[in-house]
Amino acid sequence: MEQLTPLREKIDGLDREIVALLNRRLTLAAEIGRLKRGTGGEIYVPEREDAVLRMVAALNTGPMKPEALQAVYREIMSAAIALEKPLRIAYLGPEATNSHQAALKKFGASVGYHAFATFADIFTAVEKGEADYGVVPIENSTEGSVRDALDLFVESDLKIVAQVCLEISYCLISRSPLEKIARVYSKDQALAQCRRWLQRQLPHAQLLDAPSTAHAVRIARDEPGAAAVAGELAAAFHDVPVAEKNIQDQPDNTTRFLVIGKKAAGPVGGGRDMSSFLISLGDEAAAHSGSLLRMLTPLAERGINLSKIESRPSRRRPWDYYFFIDVSGHHDDAVMQAALAELKKSCPLVKWLGSYPVAG
Repeated sequence: MEQLTPLREKIDGLDREIVALLNRRLTLAAEIGRLKRGTGGEIYVPEREDAVLRMVAALNTGPMKPEALQAVYREIMSAAIALEKPLRIAYLGPEATNSHQAALKKFGASVGYHAFATFADIFTAVEKGEADYGVVPIENSTEGSVRDALDLFVESDLKIVAQVCLEISYCLISRSPLEKIARVYSKDQALAQCRRWLQRQLPHAQLLDAPSTAHAVRIARDEPGAAAVAGELAAAFHDVPVAEKNIQDQPDNTTRFLVIGKKAAGPVGGGRDMSSFLISLGDEAAAHSGSLLRMLTPLAERGINLSKIESRPSRRRPWDYYFFIDVSGHHDDAVMQAALAELKKSCPLVKWLGSYPVAG
């Protein structure tokens, strides 16, 4: 159609301008990277990332949707980081797992990724410098905390520097028809998040644990009568048909992932920071009523909001527990420092796990 020609010519002209501007932006990013390397600065700066994403969202007047614009800028920043330094990101593998998707969502396609078999391997890789950052799932909106990952913060000196939330949509993946499926493989958390659907649709199938959702798809690919619970990315990656989509029990099923690194992140400000701590009440806490209340009072009195609390056995002696808490604010805030100073008077352990921008 002739009337399309002038519109397409205008689009072509805009594309030329966009490409030129992107390359100018990346040239400046490369110069910033050179200066950072000269001073030993961190290449990935979560507080700066948060500021850029919020700025472009505020500048957007449409019709582009905010999430689409942020996805574009995620890749722009990923390309910029890759020019500053080739980052290596560790995640729970193999490829095409939810952890892999979360890492891609956070860091984009231009950095390097390395799959590891266990959460402990991810922590070790970052501690030894084999990876710059690690991405680990910490809690799911349906099934709660991922305790194996949570427990590793007890001994590690790594810091939480960022977080990312990923909506999890599961599929039943199999080469066999539904009536022929006798075994369903997946990670324990994935099976738990689809428990009711599996009970209704495959009541006689055996549910079997696999090291990862992606590994489960490989089993389903090669084993007659087997199916996997995993995401569409894993099905496409291993070329196995999707039998049913969206089989998770909760439609808003979301997993929160933490990004761990060696150096702490700076404050974002404006009420956009969150901090995580590990606290012990001491050996005799269980014998005294009100011990937990006394732990929370220094925070509550200063208006520091508690968004999560989880108790875990210390494994040092019976009935001895650690408490993991997430609170509003940055570790370096004056009000937070005052609360921590008071907490340390009554708690034998107050360990800062990191401060990072609020997700979303």
